[in-house]
Amino acid sequence: MVPDPIGRARDGGTVEKVFDSKDFPKADALSAWAETTRDTVMPTDFRLVGVKTFSGSLTTTSLGPVQVSGMAYSSFCSIRTPKLIRVSDPECLQFALVRSGPHVIEQNRRNAPARPGELLLFDSSRPFDSYADGEALLLQFPRRLLPLRTRRLDPVISRPIPGRQGTARLLSDFLASVAGGGNRTEQDATQLGTVALDLAAAVLADQLDRAADVHPDSRQRALYLRITAFVQHRLGDPALTPGEVAAAHHISLRSLHRLFQQHGTSIGAWIRGQRLERCLHDLADPRKRRTPIHAIAARWGFPRPADFTRTFRAAYGITPSDYRHQELQAHQADV
Repeated sequence: MVPDPIGRARDGGTVEKVFDSKDFPKADALSAWAETTRDTVMPTDFRLVGVKTFSGSLTTTSLGPVQVSGMAYSSFCSIRTPKLIRVSDPECLQFALVRSGPHVIEQNRRNAPARPGELLLFDSSRPFDSYADGEALLLQFPRRLLPLRTRRLDPVISRPIPGRQGTARLLSDFLASVAGGGNRTEQDATQLGTVALDLAAAVLADQLDRAADVHPDSRQRALYLRITAFVQHRLGDPALTPGEVAAAHHISLRSLHRLFQQHGTSIGAWIRGQRLERCLHDLADPRKRRTPIHAIAARWGFPRPADFTRTFRAAYGITPSDYRHQELQAHQADV
């Protein structure tokens, strides 16, 4: 089944398999791939390179008008010509996150080879040639929805962007998380689409040094995501303070508190809640049943056992030891 073209939201945000070459005779697989990607992504001509038959798969996740696709394919070249653009142009921008194999795209008079872990931006309204063999995740969204002046994007079109640092890492991790599946309501999917646009805009603004061009609301949402990701990587550090978080993101402590107030909490309460959730998970894990409770607490930023017990009981109405005993008994009953 071929999904609706991008821009027409489907119910929810679940991952949908739209193509698997195993479902077709070998001789028909490439033409079926071309037909599927024409409707799912954009019309493109394909040619095999170094192989006689095509193998590949495609899944999509609809996030309102935003789409995330997981793609795997054997070696091919694709071309989008001015004629194909005249026939059909979704007027979308695409961020491709290369996951494995060689990928090269030539667009905007720039030839860009991308390695695994790098991001590539390209435009459905411009001709391109590409070569691909491996796996990639594709974020696709209408150009008009980008909270950034698109006429300034030329310097980053078809230029590899390292995907393991700064906002690019947030976008890469987000794409992997969405493509990983999970049932979502239509409201959840729409909210995730907004997050995707905010992260895409933040990555491009960083690359162009044009943060001022991004709408303030989008900048604030992206900043919140950067800060929460930073904190999650530092949860085990008991010395982590709101002041350190603010300094790492070049904002005042007052601005940091105001940002979290907009999300109905405080930075201190959010950090404490995240640490408690990690402890809750580990205490319920039968594989960690021999790990001392104080070791689990220390791992997630609670160096004083008495403080941890008091905080845990205040949050959940039960001591850590009683909670662990209760969860392990429930697990044994289910086995």
